[in-house]
Amino acid sequence: MSTHERETDVVVVGAGPVGENVADRASRTGLEVVVVEDELVGGECSYWACMPSKALLLPGHALAAARRLPGAAQAVTGGLDAAAVLARRTSFTGDWDDSSQVEWLESAGLHLLRGRGRLAGPRRVEVEGEDGTTALTARRAVVLATGSVPVLPDVPGLVPANPWTSREATGADAVPGRLAVLGGGTVAVELAQAYARLGSRVTLLARSGLLGREEGFAGELVADALRADGVDVRLGASPASVERPRPGGEVTVVLRDGARVVADELLVATGRRAATEGIGLESVGLQDGAELEVGDDGLVAGVEGGWLHAVGDVSGRVQLTHQGKYEGRVVGDAIAARARGELTGPAPAWSRYAATATRTATPQVTFTDPEVASVGRTSERARSEGLDVRVVDYDVANVAGASLTADGYTGRARLVVDERRRVLVGATFVGQGVAELLHSATIAVVGEVPLERLWHAVPSYPTISEVWLRLLEEYGL
Repeated sequence: MSTHERETDVVVVGAGPVGENVADRASRTGLEVVVVEDELVGGECSYWACMPSKALLLPGHALAAARRLPGAAQAVTGGLDAAAVLARRTSFTGDWDDSSQVEWLESAGLHLLRGRGRLAGPRRVEVEGEDGTTALTARRAVVLATGSVPVLPDVPGLVPANPWTSREATGADAVPGRLAVLGGGTVAVELAQAYARLGSRVTLLARSGLLGREEGFAGELVADALRADGVDVRLGASPASVERPRPGGEVTVVLRDGARVVADELLVATGRRAATEGIGLESVGLQDGAELEVGDDGLVAGVEGGWLHAVGDVSGRVQLTHQGKYEGRVVGDAIAARARGELTGPAPAWSRYAATATRTATPQVTFTDPEVASVGRTSERARSEGLDVRVVDYDVANVAGASLTADGYTGRARLVVDERRRVLVGATFVGQGVAELLHSATIAVVGEVPLERLWHAVPSYPTISEVWLRLLEEYGL
């Protein structure tokens, strides 16, 4: 096959939401941008993660919410229609067809090149496609937005057992009768609950507690909720081996204590790593598969000339779609500003050319029931960083809006206060419907709003957001 040469201003390798945001922002001031993608335009979030997983979860949440309200509860006479839930999930993925995403890309004036892209030297990207190889030269910048891939633990028999990863779990066309889930993070708990409410008998195997990066009470409340849904939650469970004698047959997880868990499918959700293997890092002096050191402006350390950027999961900073998109907007703007001569040298913190918030103000929601919404530092992290911390807790159930939302409402809120500056450095909310509280907390943390001024942000009554008032009262205001 022939090799075609092409020159452009910016090459973005990866057309997920992060790559799309970089490309869009860089092109707005007239730069020519080529986006390279070897799978579906729209990436993991659109087809195998954020969107389909929430489509699997939310019908169960709606049903559970109705059952907590007398009057509505009496109208609920059955369980979920699993086939209807799966069909709605499929509608959100466009049946794994990226035509609409491609149309958006083209409408934004971006150029799509299908194929697998890899670095081939400074400012060079080679793309292997069906019609041969295209060698791209970037006048301004190359951006790696290749995402992340699942990590399978080194357990004998696991790989031959052909377990599910999040892709198979969010894309399944049937609900397994029995599902074993290995892991205790967000993906594990979300999909354990989704499938339990869809009718699976779920066993969740976690080496330690759940949601280990959150405040401790968050994982405890989610574990209680999973057990209430019938999930067999086993903490401190470590797999010794996996057995699946027949492809497609039942799978057995043998634990180190000798216990055996038998299931029809095994979902492994034990984390993800940056997709840096096979993308040509060695051609620019880096090690294939290495972790990248990336600054707030997206520039990759160890590469001369300030032309190579990495954003999103591949950067190793934060594996969250919304935060990756934020970094993409920052990097796209920085590339355009450097091309115009408006940005030279390091990008100032908190400018539009630096993703400063990723360091200390990252928001995250775990969409279980109850939801876990958090931003910034946990109390443990804040103390480890030497801050003079005061923790303020409040039972969300005592807020009038919560008691109206559900009988027997269960939830908890925590603020982490830097006492020296009297500003919030972290917040966590657990409970039904608390995800919509998170942006107010994010603004308070990013803006470093003094508590005395935050006191004047009056929450509407009767809403769950009244918890802000109660937390500040607990603090002493």
